[in-house]
Amino acid sequence: MAKQAEKYIKTMPWSIVEEGFHAGRNAVSESLFSIGNEYCGVRGYAEEGSAAQGLQGCYFNGIYEWAKKANETAYKGIIKRGHYMVNAVNPVRADLFIDGERVDMAAENVSGFYRSLDFKSGLYLRSYTVKTARGKVKLAFSRFLSMTDVHNLYQKIEIEPDYPAEIKIYAATDFNVTHGGKKGRWKTVYSSAEGGVAKIVGKTQSTGQYLACAQKVIVSAGTLAPREEKNAAGVEVTAVVNGSFTLEKRVNFYADKSGEFGVKCAEKAVAPDISFNEALSANKKYYEKFWAESDIGIEGDDENQQGIRFCIFQLQQTYHGISPTDNIGAKGLTGEAYSGHAFWDTETYCLPYFLFNNLDAAKDLLLFRYHTLGKAKERAKELDCEGACYPIATLNGNEACDLWQHASLQFQPSTGVAYGIRQYVEISGDEQFLPEYGMEMLLEICRFLRSRGEYGADGRFGYFCVMGPDEFQMMVNHNCYTNYMAKKTFEYALATFEKYPGRAKELGATEEEKAAFAACARDMYIPYDEESKLFEQHDGFFRLPHVDVKKIPITDFPLYHHWSYDRIYRNDMIKQPDVLMFMLLFGGDFTFEQKLKNYEYYEPRCIHESSLSPSVHSILASELKKHDEALSFFGFASRLDLDDYNRNTCEGLHTTSIAAAWLNIVYGFGGVRNFDGVLNINPSIPEIWRGYSFKLNYRGANIAVKVTRGRAEISCDGEVPAVVCGKNVVLSGDTVFEI
Repeated sequence: MAKQAEKYIKTMPWSIVEEGFHAGRNAVSESLFSIGNEYCGVRGYAEEGSAAQGLQGCYFNGIYEWAKKANETAYKGIIKRGHYMVNAVNPVRADLFIDGERVDMAAENVSGFYRSLDFKSGLYLRSYTVKTARGKVKLAFSRFLSMTDVHNLYQKIEIEPDYPAEIKIYAATDFNVTHGGKKGRWKTVYSSAEGGVAKIVGKTQSTGQYLACAQKVIVSAGTLAPREEKNAAGVEVTAVVNGSFTLEKRVNFYADKSGEFGVKCAEKAVAPDISFNEALSANKKYYEKFWAESDIGIEGDDENQQGIRFCIFQLQQTYHGISPTDNIGAKGLTGEAYSGHAFWDTETYCLPYFLFNNLDAAKDLLLFRYHTLGKAKERAKELDCEGACYPIATLNGNEACDLWQHASLQFQPSTGVAYGIRQYVEISGDEQFLPEYGMEMLLEICRFLRSRGEYGADGRFGYFCVMGPDEFQMMVNHNCYTNYMAKKTFEYALATFEKYPGRAKELGATEEEKAAFAACARDMYIPYDEESKLFEQHDGFFRLPHVDVKKIPITDFPLYHHWSYDRIYRNDMIKQPDVLMFMLLFGGDFTFEQKLKNYEYYEPRCIHESSLSPSVHSILASELKKHDEALSFFGFASRLDLDDYNRNTCEGLHTTSIAAAWLNIVYGFGGVRNFDGVLNINPSIPEIWRGYSFKLNYRGANIAVKVTRGRAEISCDGEVPAVVCGKNVVLSGDTVFEI
C-alpha cells in the first residue's frame, strides 16, 4: 500500500494518550478524543477556547438542517434540496482567565500538555501547566457523556496554582456556533440564568427543531453571578485560589426533533442532581458490563490491541440502539464531513457487529429503513421507476446526495437493506420480522430492481449506466456487484413470498409479478470467465488502461483533492473492493480457487481510497492463507484514524470503517460467517500473535472463542449447531479444536 501511518498517539491497552501538544494535529486529536452516547457527540475541542486550528463541534442524532438554497432548476432525478447534520451547541464553554489573562493551551507559556480518553469510563481528560508572571498554575479539564442517561453531560475543571491566583470563568451553554466555517443555523428562542443554573433553547432555521439545554454549576470556592449573552446563558465564577479549586458543571439536553413542544421543551430540560463522580461511577459500571460481553483481546500485538478496542469503543459511543429513528453516519457524531449522512455501509459493514452483540440495536437499524420506506418509494418515482429506491446518503430517509452519479446510479443501499434483512432473520431466528416488516421492504426493493433493470440486445437482464461500490467507475454496464446482489435479492424475496403466501398476497405481490422477479433472477447477466475464474467488474473493465497504484506518490492523497475528477475514471484503479465485496458477503457461493484468482487480480489494482477497503481485503486474505497480507491490512483498518492513514481524520472518525475493523477480527481471523442460517467458525492466527479472543451472542447463546497457536477453545452456554473448522458440530460447554 502507498498509504503511510502518522504516529503520535501513545500505545496503551485501554486508552489513547497524547503527550505534548501537537499543534499541527490538533484537529485530528479533536476527532480521536471525541465523546458520544448516540444521543449526542462532542468533539475533543478545548472548552476554554484556543487559537490552535480545530473544529468546535457538538452534534445530536436526528438534528439537521435543509440546505440554504433549493435547486429549483435541477433536472428530474437530481435532488432539489439536500440536508445535513448541523453543529448544534457548545455545551462546555468555559472562558478561563488567570490574573486577567485568557488561558490558551496553544500559548507559549504552556507546558506539560497531556490528554487521554479512557475506554473503561468514557472520560476525556486534558491537563497542562500555565506559567504566569506570578507563578505556575496546573489545569485539568474532564468531561464525559452519560451512557446510562444519554441526556446528560458532565464537566469538571480543576485549578491548582502555586500562589494566590485570581480566577475568572464564564461557564455557559452557547449557541454561537459555526457550521462548515460559516455562521450557524440556530436562533435562540429562550434563555434564563439564575444563581448557578441556566437554561437556553435554540431552534433550527429551516427544519423547526428545538434543542433545550439546562446547566448547573457547583464550585469549591468563589462567587457565582448569572450572566446571559446573545445566544448564550451561564454563570460567571470569580475566585482567588490559593491551593486548589474545582468547578463542576452538569448539563441536561432535550432534543425536540419533531418540533412538538417548541419553546416549552425548556421545561423538559432539567440539570441533573447526580454528581460528576457518581455519574462517572455509573459509566464505569456500564462499560465494565459492555467490555465483559464485547471485548476483543490480542496477545503479542500492542498497537492492534489498542486499535481494535478504540474501534469497538467508538462504535458503542456512536450507536447502541436507543432509538429506531437513529442511524449510523459515516463520521458518526465526530465531525461534519459527509454531512452526517448514513450510507449503504450501515447494513453491510455495521450491522454484523450488532447482529452478534446487540440484536435489539440491529433490529432498530432495519426499522429505520422500514419507517423511511415511503420516502424510498418517492425516490424511485423520481428515477422513473417503481417500488422503493433507498437513498445513497440520508439522515431522515430523503435522498441528500446532490451528486447525480452517486444518487442516481448506485443501488447498494437497496440491495444492502435486502441483505441486512436476510442476515438479521437468519442470525437472530426472528422469523416474525419478515411478515411484520421485512417482506414489505423486499417487495418494494424488487419492484425497483425490476423496473430499473433492462434486457439487452443479447437477451440478458442487468443494469445499464450504473456505479458499483468502486466509485472510480461510473456509467458502466453490468456492474457485477449490482447484478449479483440484485439476483440474490430477487431469489431471497421469492423464497419469503413462498414461505408466507398469505402475507405476500396482502402486500399486493401478484403471480405475474413474482414470475417477472424469477425471470430477472434467472436471466441476470453475471460477467464471469470460466477459464480464468475471474468475474469482470463490469463490461469492458478488463480492457481499461492499467495504473500501477504503488507508484502513486504519497503527496497525491487524498486523490479527490489532487487529481482532476475525470482523471480518476480513466483507468483500472479501484477505489474500494467491488467484485471482492460480493464474494465476501456471499462467501458460501464461491470456491477457494475463485476467491484466490479474483483476489490476486483485483487487490493490486485497489488504492484503498475508501476507509472501508482494507478490512475486506484482510478478511479475504486471511481466508486465502495470505496471513502476512491479512495482518498488514488489519493494522491499516484498526488504526486508520489513530495513525491518520488517509490524512483526513481531522474531519471526523471513519465510523463505518471502525465497524469493519471488528469484522476484520471476527470474520477474518476468526473465520465467522453465516451461510444460509448456519454459523461457521474457521479460525486462523497471525504469526506474530500469541493468541486472541472474541465473544459472540448467537440465538441467545453466549459463545467465547480463544485462539492460540494450533488450537481454538470455544465455550458456549447453550446448544448451537455450527460448522467449526469444516466439521458439523453442536457447540455446548467447552470444546477444543485443532486449527
